[in-house]
Parts: sequence; structure tokens; C-alpha cells
Amino acid sequence: MSRIRARLDAIGVIVLASATLTLGTPPAVAADSATAPAAAPPTVEERRLEKAVPQEILRRSGFDSVAPEFARALRGARSYGAAERAVVRHGSRLWQRAVDRAQGRGPAGGDLSRDDDRPLYWARLGMTSELRKWQASFGLPDESRGRLLGRLERASRGQDAIHFPGAKAAKGAKGGMKRVLVTGFDPFTLDRDIRISNPSGATALALDGTVVRTAAGPARIETAVFPVRWDDFADGMVERALRPHLPEVDLFTTVSQGRVGRIDVERHNGAWRGGFGDNVNISRTGIAPVEDPASQPQWTATTLPYREIVAADTGRFPVYDNTSVTEIPAGATSPVVRPDGPTAGSAARAGGGGDYLSNEIAYRATLLRDRLGLDGLPGGHVHTPVLEFGAGNTTEVTDPVFVRNRLDIVAQIRAIVRVAVR
Repeated sequence: MSRIRARLDAIGVIVLASATLTLGTPPAVAADSATAPAAAPPTVEERRLEKAVPQEILRRSGFDSVAPEFARALRGARSYGAAERAVVRHGSRLWQRAVDRAQGRGPAGGDLSRDDDRPLYWARLGMTSELRKWQASFGLPDESRGRLLGRLERASRGQDAIHFPGAKAAKGAKGGMKRVLVTGFDPFTLDRDIRISNPSGATALALDGTVVRTAAGPARIETAVFPVRWDDFADGMVERALRPHLPEVDLFTTVSQGRVGRIDVERHNGAWRGGFGDNVNISRTGIAPVEDPASQPQWTATTLPYREIVAADTGRFPVYDNTSVTEIPAGATSPVVRPDGPTAGSAARAGGGGDYLSNEIAYRATLLRDRLGLDGLPGGHVHTPVLEFGAGNTTEVTDPVFVRNRLDIVAQIRAIVRVAVR
């Protein structure tokens, strides 16, 4: 309970850094059914929630009660302030419930394995759907509804709950508790297979708030999860979540699902967006939009101890130092693959992690590290293996091979963190 109180005390740290989404409280709007804005239509992600697989996942985890409970709380809100409090309370509760389930605390709620990240994803969409269609008795302009949706996203993803006890102590002090920040992602490519789970999200739930023993002493891990949506990144979600915490941590790593059968420590991250469709079926191509684009580099680099990570026995999946990128060389017009990294003056077309949002979160996090002047801070990106079902399973939402693979991936990322905290 004390840990939960500490996490709730931390809510608002990132909110203060979020000028575009959270500053200020909208003035009360008089109720007027004739002029009140219509409820927003469901998103592409929310419409998938109606399918049988998401409903089965929610039912078999006990998370099918989340959205109805949230809807009742919204119906009881008689002002914007009351609605905002309900949003933060229920969003934070969902995140903590998912973390507790993954870490073996409280009831399992059903027969779905505890390590599963999907109940969090689908339950959150149930909540955003309820908030999007809610007709507030006091009137709710579109801008105000958008603010509430932003609060719900951050609270239910753990982004508002990153809290390192004793963070004011000297970072890296000998014998002190090391501080590690790890991020994961939602499931994605759900139109290809709606059963998909993301082991990086499962890793975030399994590691949040845990302490691991390392050669450099104990390390406290805090985590958060990010959406697979281009526009959230363009709006600065990554920077708002990470900026308050990078100066106080000893190591950070963004994590996502990558290639089949292997783990990659990505050496270089590129500024280019390749256009692959996201979870709302939007495509974006071009240079990743960041603050101060005039000083934006084409490439950033990992500062994780990749040699030590690759050399260590961390688990059953082979680990690679991935140095390959795709670039347009200086003075040229066509992209080429460079196995040993980018050349001087080249334009990025794919980092080691590709040209999708896994590359972009690594690019944004390491660019933020560099712009904050944190030259000695180890940080970068790790790609997990693709999470695969057992042979012949084309319909069931889970199976023993699927669960074992996910557990092994989570354990290996935990082991990599132990190695990386030197």
C-alpha cells in the first residue's frame, strides 16, 4: 500500500511538463443538450475491441469489469474537475492492477496467464471508448474531452507513476540504489492477427517497481508503456514522459518486439519515419518531428554497454550488437545498407531498429539524453524476439509455447538489465 501511495503522489510530475495536454482546468460549461458537442466516434483501435478475441482476453483475466466500472464513475461526475479525478484514479488503478497481476499479487481474475500484457491494452481501450462516447451532464467541449483522454492515456500507461525513492540522493552513489528506466509498447499489427501480445509490454509490467541485484549493487526499475501511434510521438509523448526522469537515472532502455528468434542491441537510431501503418492505420513518412528541428541530427547512438551485454549468458535467445543501418550517403540520392553504421553526412532511412516506432522511441530517448547533456548516461534500445504461438495454433488466444516464450523473453530482458547496470 505504501508503494501505491508513493506512486499516486508522483502523479502530476509529468503533467507539469505537459503544456499542451494538461495545463489548466477548462472553465465549466453550462449544460445545454441542444448545443453540447456530440460524443466522439470510436477509433480504429476501439472498434477492434468488439471482436471475440479481445472480449475473451478481458473475460479470462477479469479485466472485463474495468470499462463498466469506469463508465459508472463518469456518470457520477458533475463537473470537469470530478471527471478528471475519476479519469486519473481509474487510469492509475488499471496500471497498478496490471502490474500486480503480472507480479503475482492479488487474484488472477481468470485462467489467462499472469504474464500477459493484453488485458491492460484491451481494458484501456474499453475505458477510452467509454470516455469518448460519454455525454457529460455539464457539457464537454472537444478540447476538454481530449484533455481527459490524454490524462487517461498517461495514467493507465504508468507514465504518471514513474517514481524512484530517494531520487534526490546522488545518482550512482557508491553502495546506493541504482535507478533504471525501462519502456515497452502496446501490441501491434492487430489486423494481421488480433491475438498478438507484445513481450516488451509484458516486460514493463513484470519489472515495474522491482529491485534486481547487480554487480554494482541493487537497482530499482521503473517502467512505462507507449502506444503504437505515430501522432502521439509527434505530439511529444515520449519527451514529456522521460524528460523529468532521465537526469535522475543510472540507465535507461527502450524495448520493443523485433526479429524472430533473436535479441538485438541497436547501435544506431535514425531520424526517418518509414510510413508503416500504426494501430489506427495511419501512415507517416519523413523526418521525425521534434523540438528545434534546425539542430536535429540524422543519427543518434546507443550508450548501453553492448559488448558486455552480447558477451553475457542472459538466456536462450542469442543477443547481437546490431550495427546495420540504411542511409542515403552524402551527395547521393539512393538508399544503401551500411552493415557497420552510418557514414559522415548521410541522411537516415532506417536505424538498426528499422524505420518504425521502435526506432523512433530509441531516437527520441537518446536525442533527449544528448540534448540534456547527459553524456555519461547509458541508454539505448533493445529489440526482443517476436513472440510466437505454438505450432498449429491459428485460433486460440494462448498456448503453453506462447506463454513459455513470453516468460523467457521477460526473464532475459531482466538479465540484460542486470548486466547493463555496471
